[in-house]
Amino acid sequence: MNPILTEIPSLGVLSHSLNPEMAVLSESEKAKLLKKYSVSDLQLPVVPATDPVAVALKANPGNVIQIRRKEETGEYTAYRIVV
Repeated sequence: MNPILTEIPSLGVLSHSLNPEMAVLSESEKAKLLKKYSVSDLQLPVVPATDPVAVALKANPGNVIQIRRKEETGEYTAYRIVV
């Protein structure tokens, strides 16, 4: 992890009203996800480890972030792997 980024105070990127719910999956949840969709982690969309949300979640490269969006038409779940 970039040492400069760990010294920056949190800007509350996770609590902003327009941000969807986000969480880092455990290794077992990640394995279930990859098996369910028959994909490898290389096939998931990526998010850089330096992204403010990844830093706020303390996500490391290889972790998968679950993103839940609630919209007028329903709830949608997406996944990103940290690189």
